[in-house]
Amino acid sequence: MNFDPTETAVVVVDMQNGFCDPDGALYAPGSEAVIDPIADLLSSAREAGVRVCYTRDVHPPGQFDGNHYYDEFDRWGEHVLEGSWEAEIVDALAPREDDHVVEKHTYDAFYDTELAGWLRVRGIRDLVFCGTLANVCVLHTAGSAGLRDFRPVLVEDCIGSLEEAHREYALEHAGWLFGEVLCRDEVAFE
Repeated sequence: MNFDPTETAVVVVDMQNGFCDPDGALYAPGSEAVIDPIADLLSSAREAGVRVCYTRDVHPPGQFDGNHYYDEFDRWGEHVLEGSWEAEIVDALAPREDDHVVEKHTYDAFYDTELAGWLRVRGIRDLVFCGTLANVCVLHTAGSAGLRDFRPVLVEDCIGSLEEAHREYALEHAGWLFGEVLCRDEVAFE
């Protein structure tokens, strides 16, 4: 499927040391496994002039203190703390100077961020998603994109997970409810 480079952005979700490196608090081998496929996707996109946007899950140490219900540290333990090595994007996928990086504090990169505005002022309509975790931040961000009238396309072999069943669920759910699912070799930027 061809995507117009002037109306498309690749969104790289949370490819950070905390999720992709064996020393990370929430390391998932499935996240590490998609580093090279994502690098290939980014190379193709950049060659065609497609904009690239990264999300970084970042948590100040006391972010969830006093919350009534939502507490990621309670569910996952402390992870990707602000200013830490874990919060940095893996070196193999390091953002370039002209890429956009969105810091988010929840599963959804559109929640309380400038992402929608950044995309709209640039005329971006189609979002090609890759990254991790399939059934958490990728799913919530892509679903939120669809609700905002962007076209979310998930690149299935560029999406990491804790377990294969999680990835399969997320892709099936996304394809059924709000987006499209393609393999890397089905994505072209022309």
